[in-house]
Amino acid sequence: MSTRAHAVKTAETTTIPGRKHYLTRGTGAYRRASLALFLSGFSTFSLLYCVQPLLPIFSQEFSVSPAESSLSLSLSTGFLAVAIVCAAAVSEGLGRRSLMSISLVGAALLTIATAFAPNWHLLLVIRAFQGLVLGGVPAVAMAYLAEEIDPRGLGATMGLYVGGTAFGGMSGRVLTGIFAEYLTWRPALFLIGAIGLAAAIGFIALLPPSRNFVRRPGFDPRFHLKAWLSHLSNPALPFIFAIAFLAMGSFVTIYNYAGFRLVAPPYGLNQTELGLIFTVYLFGIGASSIGGLLGDRIGHFSVLLFGLALTAAGSALTLAASLPVIILGITVLTTGFFMSHSIASGLVGKLAHGTKGHASSLYMLAYYVGSSLMGSAGGWFFAVEGWAAVVIFTLAMLALAFASARFAQQFARRKA
Repeated sequence: MSTRAHAVKTAETTTIPGRKHYLTRGTGAYRRASLALFLSGFSTFSLLYCVQPLLPIFSQEFSVSPAESSLSLSLSTGFLAVAIVCAAAVSEGLGRRSLMSISLVGAALLTIATAFAPNWHLLLVIRAFQGLVLGGVPAVAMAYLAEEIDPRGLGATMGLYVGGTAFGGMSGRVLTGIFAEYLTWRPALFLIGAIGLAAAIGFIALLPPSRNFVRRPGFDPRFHLKAWLSHLSNPALPFIFAIAFLAMGSFVTIYNYAGFRLVAPPYGLNQTELGLIFTVYLFGIGASSIGGLLGDRIGHFSVLLFGLALTAAGSALTLAASLPVIILGITVLTTGFFMSHSIASGLVGKLAHGTKGHASSLYMLAYYVGSSLMGSAGGWFFAVEGWAAVVIFTLAMLALAFASARFAQQFARRKA
């Protein structure tokens, strides 16, 4: 008789003797975990990206260039990338739930502190430190889901988590834009920090304790190095990491510099109008969940390739002069990106062999390094050759991401 036939289903989990105690769809614990992780994604990304609609304001108020103003975001994502690698190791000893809780509360308090920064350099220091603190959430959240959720429902749950990140990214941008229009940017950041703190408290109250995580007291550098190297030697995973770097780099580049284009003539949008454009993130929320469900049913790589193609199509549409077509392009780009990201992040858990937290940390490292480096590099293209150069830059990255997905698909099939 098969192992699955021996599975014993409890009120909250599916227990496979000698193996795992998974949270299964339809149970109270599953719903609490899903909502808690949604809140973590919301809080993380609203706090991280709340400064994006403020870049033109920072450029004017602090007399810095567009590329320099993007440092308020790029420094956060860059330090976040470094912190994510350390977070995987720290969570092995501290625990997934504890580390995520500390990170969410700390990041919310730092966002409140940003509102009181007296000068540009101190603002950048606080944002950089915020990136370090936030590193305790993204990779660890993915590892928690991969360890605790029944694999048969992992795609849907990962899609919901990524949907939370999309909702947070939208809310942080939209609300900051509206608050800044009527209250100026300092009260705007204060309010975003307060909202993030409330979400962190909800996360702590809802998330069930880990059942399948085994704590490793102390810090063994050899263990962690061996774990990271084992994932890099997996023939498929480095290509998934490349997709994270390239897709996120292209996505952030478009969002960083679209604001500079749209506040200038002939569009002349104000902060509220610019912020409202980010409501297209709603399409990202739906695309994340739908992408996860479709991946579970028709194949993850098929949906991944479609999502990347959709992202490229959206980027190309922003070349139009018409404002409605530009907004349509941003909508299509957002839909394709979040569909791709939900699938790629889920594939990390499926393709990794053991130490899933380390595999997730490498994925998120690539994700945020792409955001930091490519997001700032896009400013050079914008300054030198304008919007057309920005789009060509993003399309080149997406072409490489598509090729990486095909290579990963081939290696995954050989493994199977």
